[in-house]
Amino acid sequence: MQARHIPVLLTEVLDHLVLDPDGLYLDATLGLGGHAESILEQISAQGKLLGLDMDPEAIIEATERLRAFAGRVRLVRANFRNLGQVLESEKFFPLSAALFDLGVSSMHFEKARRGFSFRVSGPLDMRLSPDSPLTADAIVNRWPVEQIEMLIKEFGEEPAAGRIARAIVARRQSRPIETTTELAAIIERTVPRSSIHPATRTFMALRIAVNAELENLTRGLEAVLPYVKAGGRVGVISFHSLEDRIVKNVFSSFVSQGWCRWVGIGGRRPFTPTQHELDANPRSRSAKLRVVEKSGPS
Repeated sequence: MQARHIPVLLTEVLDHLVLDPDGLYLDATLGLGGHAESILEQISAQGKLLGLDMDPEAIIEATERLRAFAGRVRLVRANFRNLGQVLESEKFFPLSAALFDLGVSSMHFEKARRGFSFRVSGPLDMRLSPDSPLTADAIVNRWPVEQIEMLIKEFGEEPAAGRIARAIVARRQSRPIETTTELAAIIERTVPRSSIHPATRTFMALRIAVNAELENLTRGLEAVLPYVKAGGRVGVISFHSLEDRIVKNVFSSFVSQGWCRWVGIGGRRPFTPTQHELDANPRSRSAKLRVVEKSGPS
C-alpha cells in the first residue's frame, strides 16, 4: 500500500513550505506518511515533525513508514480541528510550517469494509475515525428526503440531488440500503452516466457530512496560525471547490488583517500539478495548493 501511495504536489510542498532545515513541522493530515517522509528527508537531524491523523489505521501505517526517523517524528491520533490542544500538550511550537492535505487516502478506498468506494461492496460507513457517531448508513436510511437532498446538493454540488434523494427514500421503504454498491446502483438508475460515475458526487457529499470535513477545516485553519512563527508558512492541498473556497476565504482573512501574505503564482493563485505529475498520478488532477506566510512577531 505504501509503495502505491504517491504524495500529491510534493515538489511544490517541499519548495514552498520546507524552508527551515532545523525547524518544527506539522503534518496535520498524516495519512500514509508520504509528505511527512519527504519533509523529514529534506530537513536536518535537528528538525522535527509532528503528524496528526484521526484514523488509527493511518497511524499504524505511517509509524512503519517513518520508522527510520525515530526521535525526530511524533505521531498523534487526533482530529486537526483540535490541533491547538495537541500542539500545547506536545509543546511543539513555534512551527516553521504546517501542511493540510485534504485528500482521502487510497487506503480508505481500497478497504471495502471502510465503505468509501462505490466500486466495491462494503457497509455504508465512511467514517475516518471509528469514534465518530454518524455513519453514511444513518444518513441514507434514516434522514428525511429534504435533508438528504440538501446534503447532496450542498456538499456534492450534484444537480440531480432531488431525484437521487427521492430514489433513495423510495428504495429504503421496502428494505434498508445496506451496502455501497446497492446505493451506487440506485444512483446509476436515477442519473445518466457522464464523464464521471453517477455516484461520485453523492458519495463525496456523504463522506463530507459523516466526517464534518468542512467545519473541521475551518476550525483547524483558524487554530494553527498562532502556533506558526513569523516567516513560517501554512499550506493546504484541496481537491474540490468547497474545500478550496474555505481555504481561500480563511487565508484572505489572514491577509486582510495583516497577519499573513500570499505565497503563490503571481501572488495568490494556487499551485497546481504539472503535466509530468498528471501523467504519473492522474488522481492529482483536481489538487490545488494554497500557501500563506505569517507576518510580524511570532
